[in-house]
Amino acid sequence: MKEFFGWQKGDWGAYFGLLANNLTNYFTMAGLLIFTVGLPAEFVYTRIAPGFGLAIFLAGFFYWYAAKNLIKKTGRTDVTALPSGPSAPSIFLVVFLIILPIARETGDVYFAWKVALGWCFLEALVELSGAFIGDWLRRIIPRSVLLSCLGGLGLLLLAMNPILQSFEAPLISFVVLAIIFINWFGKKPIFPRIPTGFLLLAVGTLLAWVFGQMDVSAIAEGAETVGISIPLLQLTDLFTGIPPAFGFLVSAIPLGVTNFIFTLENIESASAAGDDYNVRNIMIANPTSSIVGCMFGCPFPTTVYIGHPGWKSIGAGAGYTLATGFTVFLIGLFGFGGLLLSIIPLSAVFPILFYVGIVVAVQAVNESPRVELPAVFVCLFPWIANWALTLVNNTLTSAGTSAGEVGLTAFADAGVYHSGLVALGSGAPLSSILWGCLVVFAVRNKSTYAIVTALTAAVLTITGVIHSPSVGLWLQPELTIGYLLLAVLFAYKYFDARRTSDDVKESQKTEKELAANQTV
Repeated sequence: MKEFFGWQKGDWGAYFGLLANNLTNYFTMAGLLIFTVGLPAEFVYTRIAPGFGLAIFLAGFFYWYAAKNLIKKTGRTDVTALPSGPSAPSIFLVVFLIILPIARETGDVYFAWKVALGWCFLEALVELSGAFIGDWLRRIIPRSVLLSCLGGLGLLLLAMNPILQSFEAPLISFVVLAIIFINWFGKKPIFPRIPTGFLLLAVGTLLAWVFGQMDVSAIAEGAETVGISIPLLQLTDLFTGIPPAFGFLVSAIPLGVTNFIFTLENIESASAAGDDYNVRNIMIANPTSSIVGCMFGCPFPTTVYIGHPGWKSIGAGAGYTLATGFTVFLIGLFGFGGLLLSIIPLSAVFPILFYVGIVVAVQAVNESPRVELPAVFVCLFPWIANWALTLVNNTLTSAGTSAGEVGLTAFADAGVYHSGLVALGSGAPLSSILWGCLVVFAVRNKSTYAIVTALTAAVLTITGVIHSPSVGLWLQPELTIGYLLLAVLFAYKYFDARRTSDDVKESQKTEKELAANQTV
């Protein structure tokens, strides 16, 4: 049975870590829909959550099947499946840019949900296009850039918040972190006969209950959500929502492109770690899962998660991603999520995500040629700005104000370059790749590639896909002109290199003619 599922000892740690990540997004989704949008809890748990779980299970099945095929193809038993789950950015985007505005304008939360289903369908079609250009993009974007962008995402969006949350619960997290350092970073594990993933949760849960950070009454509250909710096909609702969803296509296109770029980065990361998956097959999996999900009431796309090298480093195989997807499906089917969180503290799981983010970042350094190492760190800056911008905006929102009300002058007086954070942090997934490519092409003296990169950046900037908080024309004219100036600079470098090369050839030709005349 273990051989059939491709289950390895390290699958336990990967399973618990990936499950925690999925559950975090599961409860974020439910909380936003219930408390922010105002959808009834019963509707969320019986009409949306089952489709949510089904989509995640389907994605997990796809990646498990791909890993099994790779095992069969290579004869290796150390193949690690790609992790997957709901797209965290899309949860916030769908809620705050689609469902909430429509609900407030029309007063109909159910109509807003239907439009979100249509939006998810359109986003999945955009993402599906990546399956046909993924191989081409993988050939022209340097590996060091793809891995570095993923490393930036791992450090800032996966590892940073968990380590901050760990320091808010040191009585639990510090011991869990130390076990990770010993067992996964080190060579001589403590309690080697116990799977580390299980050990981490057991120790963290025990400490949480011992130090009184868990509440027995919460178990009864968590049990209240338990009940069977079968996924229901909701095609009428989906088809009702597609026509008005075209009005939100400007947000579906950038997210769809971003998601297939993420997938491409994860494929490259897996390849660097030794698991070379078929690009097209992997890139078809996510949009297909998303389409099935929205057919069953879930308006949130699925995506490949970062972390493959981290899970591989602890000996995970193919089984953990299937087990995670199946567990999330069961949670949606039976409503077990609240009960689980009332028993197992998230503070016992956050350090695992911190570890995965670190390993992804380390891979970018290890797999990049020495001459391209500057690109690794340049790629980090858009992610740093993105994280800082999110932190600033969330802080302002919690204080009941906004950046516009505070004013740029006040920010500047406090030493906070808010305009720079907006410009550098908006569209971080794409701008990180573009700036990484500019560095590598400059280092490698590939001026024509750099020109194309700069012009591409100018087009994406003038349309608001990058460097702007929303899509629109001519939102950042100075940045657009800046990229055009870069293109001019690299064009000068290209023609100068050609002129120098022609001068050298002419000089060599003259020397040969003189030598021939002297011989005569």
